[in-house]
Amino acid sequence: MEINENRTVAQLVSENIKTSSIFKKHGIDFCCGGGISLKKACDKHKVDYALLKRELTVVNEIPNSNYDYNNWDLNFLIDHIIHKHHSYVEQNLPIILQFAEKVASVHGHHYKEVVKINELVKNASEDLLAHLKKEEVILFPYIKLLSKIRKEQLTKNAVGNIENPIAVLEKEHETVGDTFKIISVLTNNYIPPKGACNTFKALYANLQEFEQDLHLHVHLENNILHPKAIALEKAIAIDCC
Repeated sequence: MEINENRTVAQLVSENIKTSSIFKKHGIDFCCGGGISLKKACDKHKVDYALLKRELTVVNEIPNSNYDYNNWDLNFLIDHIIHKHHSYVEQNLPIILQFAEKVASVHGHHYKEVVKINELVKNASEDLLAHLKKEEVILFPYIKLLSKIRKEQLTKNAVGNIENPIAVLEKEHETVGDTFKIISVLTNNYIPPKGACNTFKALYANLQEFEQDLHLHVHLENNILHPKAIALEKAIAIDCC
């Protein structure tokens, strides 16, 4: 994808729908108003062209997926989940919500499914943000405390029962996962209808990317972090007896 100041916003979004999120973040209209050049768009919205170009250039960069997550220190794994996956959710949900609302408003009369998708995204957003907060305020600090107790051999007369809150959080994972299964069906596996506008395409592309990130996010917690945290708590309980 060639990027220069004379290319139009619409051209870049048409070539790579992922760029739509970057334009949305900077308040640049890529749909009806996408016929202007990058330079004019930057001037109009007071965006640093050099910054915008850098962001557009790396839009396709894929993070290393060959990490040996299973052998990571639990504290490091928690920090990775927060900085990588929680941040992704917090940064991208507002963009997806805007896309979903606009597509439902403009196209909902003809494509009834986008009205339902908008509703599902709103509900999932509320649930997910509350879920992340519970993890960051309650579960993750407790796991870090367990790790500290174990490593520093601190005296701990009693530990809680981490399995109960983990069971609740994993049920919430299942709920949001089911929501995206429904969204996947409603979007025909994220394939926009023929002749869809760029906002329509951007919504589906962002939803698909979000679901992919969600799968890894949940895997790291359900299959690595949670079992290890449960085992750690049990080991400490035995040591304290």
